[in-house]
Amino acid sequence: MQTIKITLAAALLASGLAGAAVAHDDASHKGHQATAGEAGDAHQAEMQKMIADMMPAPNDPASTKDYKQADMKMMHDMHVAYTGDPDVDFRTHMIPHHKGAVAMAQVALKHAKDPATKAMAQKIIDDQEKEIAEMQDWLKKHGK
Repeated sequence: MQTIKITLAAALLASGLAGAAVAHDDASHKGHQATAGEAGDAHQAEMQKMIADMMPAPNDPASTKDYKQADMKMMHDMHVAYTGDPDVDFRTHMIPHHKGAVAMAQVALKHAKDPATKAMAQKIIDDQEKEIAEMQDWLKKHGK
């Protein structure tokens, strides 16, 4: 779990340049010019809060702990290098995203009480697993 935390933190903090630009743009629209450092600091603090919010807490219900674990794994697994090939990058980044959806749907099947929630979760599992297989097949056919 510690490795996932560190990898997730590194991945989220590495995205700081995009967040700094957004924060800078947001601040500019409010009549205040944020420095790149201020924007980066704000983004880093936001990322740290997001990571902290994903950490299981002792008083979390079992379902929340399971959802947080699924979220952390998905975020870790989505940290895939970009190749510059948009067809490959789409699939290599969507596969872990879809696997995360499957994991969350499995949590819903385990913990949800509403039959409609369980039916939706099962449909998500069925649909996402089919799409994962299609993307993996495409990657194999294209030597990726």
